[in-house]
Amino acid sequence: MLEGENPADYNELFARVSAAVKPADIFEEMWVSEIVNLAWDISRWHRLKVQLINASTEEGVRAILKRAEPVRPLLAPIEQDLQSASSLSKKWAAGCPDAVKKLEEALASGNLSMDAVMAHTLAAKIIEIERIDRLAMNAEMRRNAALREIERHRGTFGKALRSATDEVVDAEFEPVEAPQIDNKKAA
Repeated sequence: MLEGENPADYNELFARVSAAVKPADIFEEMWVSEIVNLAWDISRWHRLKVQLINASTEEGVRAILKRAEPVRPLLAPIEQDLQSASSLSKKWAAGCPDAVKKLEEALASGNLSMDAVMAHTLAAKIIEIERIDRLAMNAEMRRNAALREIERHRGTFGKALRSATDEVVDAEFEPVEAPQIDNKKAA
């Protein structure tokens, strides 16, 4: 568990998946544990990506104030009041009402929205976001590989387990399916 994660939520997920698939032996119990851990990781990576973007929005504000031509003429009076785009972005992130109002006015007069700020935020954190996406995709591929092994062990068990964990992942995110590889043996 990472700081801020609720062990009760994990235990509830484990209990729900176990109740849905009813593991018949120790191997199936171990697979349920592995699948739940991977489903938890997938949800974690998606959640942390959103938190990274939200926590980095100040960088997007600063970037748009420094780079966006329609907003630049509006910075002169703002900079007199708040010293700089960096200062404005910090005060905006802290929730200072004057900074929030000034940023909203600057964006509106430049015909921009918070989408522009979020686009700059995304651009500032794209490498980290791609890495998090890769971690989630790797966990999804490991989960799918484990599910294929389980399905070979017990077809109905694997299908029920896949269905139970897909519901959890699909509740918030669209799963990325690993490509199917044909296992043909040479004669």
